[in-house]
Amino acid sequence: MTRRYVVRTYGCQMNEHDSERISGLLDAEGLVAVEDEADADVVVLNTCCIRENADNKLYGNLGHLKTWKAQRDGRQIVVSGCLAQKDRDVVRARAPYVDVVLGTHNVHRASDLIRQASEHGPVTEIFDEAVLDDHAMFPSALPARRTTAYDAWVTIQIGCDNSCAFCIVPSVRGAEISRPFADVVAEVEALAASGVTEVTLLGQNVNSYGRDLQLAARRDGDDEARLRPLFADLLRAAGSVAGIRRVRFTSPHPKDMRPETFAAMADVPAVCEHLHLPLQSGSDRILAAMHRGYGAQRYLDRLAEARATIDDLAVTTDVIVGFPGETDDDFERTLEVAAAARYDSAYTFVFSPRAGTEAAGMSDRFVDAAVVAERFERLKVVVERSALAAHRARIGRHEEVLVEGPSRKDASLLSGRTRQGKLVHFAPGRPLPTGSYAVVEVTAAAPHHLAGELREVLEGPRHKRRIPVLAG
Repeated sequence: MTRRYVVRTYGCQMNEHDSERISGLLDAEGLVAVEDEADADVVVLNTCCIRENADNKLYGNLGHLKTWKAQRDGRQIVVSGCLAQKDRDVVRARAPYVDVVLGTHNVHRASDLIRQASEHGPVTEIFDEAVLDDHAMFPSALPARRTTAYDAWVTIQIGCDNSCAFCIVPSVRGAEISRPFADVVAEVEALAASGVTEVTLLGQNVNSYGRDLQLAARRDGDDEARLRPLFADLLRAAGSVAGIRRVRFTSPHPKDMRPETFAAMADVPAVCEHLHLPLQSGSDRILAAMHRGYGAQRYLDRLAEARATIDDLAVTTDVIVGFPGETDDDFERTLEVAAAARYDSAYTFVFSPRAGTEAAGMSDRFVDAAVVAERFERLKVVVERSALAAHRARIGRHEEVLVEGPSRKDASLLSGRTRQGKLVHFAPGRPLPTGSYAVVEVTAAAPHHLAGELREVLEGPRHKRRIPVLAG
């Protein structure tokens, strides 16, 4: 009988992209994807370790899967991803019935290890650093099972050379390694040829792309090393590929944002008017303790430069509440910067100590949970106020929307995303296929979405960057 599998993903876009590649490898082995564990022979849990609840979620799921595995001979459990990389031996000790434990540097080995475990028993394989081979380092070079036909992730860089005190990523993803420029462009071209119209360039510190390639070239005595392409060049190249209507990227670091990146975003019609710029804190004292490499004013200056360069820019961010030692005054500075930044939305997180990070050793400065909870709610009010104002300002405008399918809450409506990444629920008035483009008039606004009505169905490979407000 044909074996069947399920992949469950926790965490960021990098994890989601890794899951697509694991699924593609299993497809290539002849396994068939199913939706429910009850129908599966293999369950893959692709894990995250950014916050503590990721650990709790994993081990809770593994407890359930222990019973699932016992119900049928030949069933296998696979734990992959960042938490597996970090807790390589812990996973095996706490859940000895897991068949395969693999990390972030050997996604390309997933199907081989599952086969090995079937033949010889449980296996743990964790590499301490990226394998110097494109198929291993960059999962985009592997087969993929994407959940949608119209958009795709494209990995341009792995790892991170920063030393943020709260972040475990450098430990589990390794040093920064940029993918060769021509390989990235070739993948975007191949995706466009397959019908993809929107790509998102992925990296742990995406806008540092190419710096390691320049440094390596200088070490090799290349006098033209400074001319090697950097992130802005890659934006321009990806946005110039025929058939690609939207280019996005995530996640950049504020200290590495450069004027040429803003210029590329403004100049290239396909590059979307959306900038995710993680703040983390508005306090210079806390930013220094975090080792973020910028202060609040520098952050706001970069943001002002971006808005001055890129018309109609939407800005989103990440903020951590309750970093060790955060005082009431520090938090007030965060509220001030958040208000000044006028975010379209924000991902707000309560500080979670991760073993192996500098911040985890600051237990004597941990902030009381009740204080953190109160601050979290105050920040939410500030962010949602800005988001609602930004959304209300769009009422009456006609927005280009990429149709994602029926609304989850009301099947009579369709949902889609604007170029700024805003979710729009709208009355279609006619059938529209997923992945199509339409013009929607915005008729109402809420902090987290827009509402509207269909005005036009768009045809052709690409349309003007701006859609004017239509009369009537």
